[in-house]
Amino acid sequence: MPRRSKILSGALIAGALLLTSVDLGGAAASAGASTSENEAVVSSAAVHEGHTMAVSTVSSPEDPHGDGYIPANPPVTGVTPSTQDPPHRYFHEFQANCSVSHTATDDPIVYPRQPGKSHDHTFMGNTSTNADSTTASLDAGATTCKAPGDKSGYWMPTLFNGDQKVLPVGPQTIYYKAGVTDYTSVRSFPKGLRFVVGSPMQSADEFRHHPGFVEGWECGDSYFNVNFPTDCPNRADVQLNIRFQAPSCWDGKYLDTPDHRSHMAYPVVKPGTNDNVCPADHPVAVPMIEFKMAFPVNGDLSRLRLASGPSYSFHYDFFNAWDDATLKALVDHCIVGGLQCDARGYDQTHPEAGAALDANYQLP
Repeated sequence: MPRRSKILSGALIAGALLLTSVDLGGAAASAGASTSENEAVVSSAAVHEGHTMAVSTVSSPEDPHGDGYIPANPPVTGVTPSTQDPPHRYFHEFQANCSVSHTATDDPIVYPRQPGKSHDHTFMGNTSTNADSTTASLDAGATTCKAPGDKSGYWMPTLFNGDQKVLPVGPQTIYYKAGVTDYTSVRSFPKGLRFVVGSPMQSADEFRHHPGFVEGWECGDSYFNVNFPTDCPNRADVQLNIRFQAPSCWDGKYLDTPDHRSHMAYPVVKPGTNDNVCPADHPVAVPMIEFKMAFPVNGDLSRLRLASGPSYSFHYDFFNAWDDATLKALVDHCIVGGLQCDARGYDQTHPEAGAALDANYQLP
């Protein structure tokens, strides 16, 4: 791959750095955007609800040119978005059940090699995830996920009740689903793919209308909340929940980009149909991750806040370090196979299909 030009205007560099630092949920500043457009984006993102984000000053050790672009090796080429409409199956998914491992003010995607520079994050999956994490270090780490082959890093801003951290208890549900109508076209993530879903700088309206918004904050019978619900029942069986979906179309070129999101895209609706297809510039259909997090808090939620800011600053990060063969087995069996699988790749309503993994959640 030819070396990318690193000669950029001062305004564009500043814009790219700030966009990188804030996980911006809007379009990235790029070499093709005008300086005035970049400055406008930077101005609107610089401060949100009193929450400011430091600029990242160090690049990932996996970034060959230090410009924020980590190329896929090899890239996926020659793919066009599938417009096929396979036999209808209501489900095409499996779960990654991963528990909280630790919290830290680290973010190896947004602030690589800069420990303590991020707001506090709650980490699940790989137990070694920290500011210095790379694909290789995660691959060598341990995991809290049921499937030992899932060494991916998953993290989100820590929830606080006053000054007390509120951490999810037990395995959390992280769905891997088909985001496109042609579920048979979905393929595994490439090792080392990473991205941010949502933005700590988004407004309440941007959060509510984000393409990943499912039911917002929910508690008891209260759903679709942008703010933490005020009518949460004070019962032992009630927890605060949120569901949020990630983009599921990849450009096939980069494992990361300066804004940590423009190499990914949400599906679009095929004109004249209700079918979801990948856009032409992001033609590779990959699993759609959906966080379904449960926080052990109820009753009076007036003192709740996220480490990143208000309730609508919720976002999360994903750094893929699955064992390639294990992930492919689950994707092929459950998503391409049109099943509703647990973390073993087993669908209770279709026992005849068997499971992708054995009783130890490993390849047989």
